[in-house]
Amino acid sequence: MTSYTGASVFDGTSLSDGPLHVDGQTISDGASGQVVQLQGGYLLPGLLDLQVNGSGGHLVSGQSTASDLALICTVQAKLGATGVLPTLITDTPEATASVIKAGIEATQAAVPGFLGLHLEGPHLDPRRKGAHDANLIRPMTDADLNRLCEGRKGLPALMVTLAPESATPAQIAELAAAGVVVSLGHSDCTLSAARAGFAAGATCVTHLFNAMSQLGHREPGLVGAALTDTAWCGLIADGHHVSTEAMQIAVAARPEGLFLVSDCMSPAGTDAREFSLGGRRILRQDGRLTLEDGTLAGADLTLPQAMKIMVRRVGVSHETAFAMASSRPAAVLGRSDLGHLRPGAAADFIHLDEDFTLQSVWRAGRQIF
Repeated sequence: MTSYTGASVFDGTSLSDGPLHVDGQTISDGASGQVVQLQGGYLLPGLLDLQVNGSGGHLVSGQSTASDLALICTVQAKLGATGVLPTLITDTPEATASVIKAGIEATQAAVPGFLGLHLEGPHLDPRRKGAHDANLIRPMTDADLNRLCEGRKGLPALMVTLAPESATPAQIAELAAAGVVVSLGHSDCTLSAARAGFAAGATCVTHLFNAMSQLGHREPGLVGAALTDTAWCGLIADGHHVSTEAMQIAVAARPEGLFLVSDCMSPAGTDAREFSLGGRRILRQDGRLTLEDGTLAGADLTLPQAMKIMVRRVGVSHETAFAMASSRPAAVLGRSDLGHLRPGAAADFIHLDEDFTLQSVWRAGRQIF
């Protein structure tokens, strides 16, 4: 038994003075044995990132193997995210099938931190493509639908970002019935089309405000639907993708419906200054990742940095920011075993100092950073 004291403890819902008791690989409610004295800061559940395009120099692609997915999970753990969804952006049917195969192999190998996959595309709206390759965007076919439903059977979780313009309500309903987390995004849809998607089974919105129809006073679009529905909304809180004021509006409209994602790319955890995305050069400068024409291409962000922005700039409480990166993404995936530090939970937790700088990471009770 080990007791960690000297830091405030966020259990997934609220903050307390602690201590945090760990018995082997799980959180305990008793205390005896070794005492570890921490120098202030916060103990949180291991963070969960549901949109990780790459890390450690590797970008998720049709060539990714189970070992590549494990590398991403390892690098992310050292950045505070002990659970992630490696994310493939718009690609060919063959690439999608290959990544699903690699994800199933990672699942079978019990890769630490691998929560499943996020497929962002290719069933999007080219009018809101962002950095996605418009030549690869296409409507969902029966073959695509079957591939996703079958793939979900071998994965702990599968999130799919799609646009209502490229998938029918019946297809969304079938995905949801198969256990797929359907997220609306990269869409120029109307309010009514978005609501039809939610009614069919979509439960999430991908990177709120970005690559979607904006809030108009007569046609509220996908942003309007997201801010007036109960669907979860992912948010890239890097100060570049969404303004402080827009994030404040989102918090006011959906105080308990937002969660944080990094949307990070292959440079995460490295000092790389540029990389290639589908043959296109991506530049890394001043906390931004952009195509050469200035289009944002993912984010140069970690979840601790995002939480700091939410507290210091947006003005949310520490408890809200911490939940946005732990218990809320766990709820998105329906994982009640993750995102909290209640007795019996896995001892996956992190230590942040008062400035949100990562100090230590534990997985299954063992310090790994």
